[in-house]
Amino acid sequence: MTDTISILLYVTDAPTSARFYTTLLGREPVEMSPTFAMFILPSGLGLGLWGKAGVEPAPAAAGGGSEIGFKVATSGMVDATHADWQGKGANIVMVPTDLDFGRSFVAADPDGHRLRVYAMA
Repeated sequence: MTDTISILLYVTDAPTSARFYTTLLGREPVEMSPTFAMFILPSGLGLGLWGKAGVEPAPAAAGGGSEIGFKVATSGMVDATHADWQGKGANIVMVPTDLDFGRSFVAADPDGHRLRVYAMA
């Protein structure tokens, strides 16, 4: 089996996306090149940003067709993270809202990838 698991997002401009995620997540990438950046999240999951012009085979879908979920412990943390990310210039596409599963908000990165922060009810 594998040692680590990573999610790769295809992005228009890897350095621009890396700056966005560095600001949002408060951490630097562990790898960085003109076409790729890799972050290791507190859970150990790798989040890779890959310039889509160099991906083989070429990606067929654009951002926004799925989400990355960031689970937090309480609904208050959802609201606090929303305020933090909004203050950092994130594009908020859904303000904190109580849904059937809990409280959540959604932001989008520069390529439209959806980032959902949520706390279970």
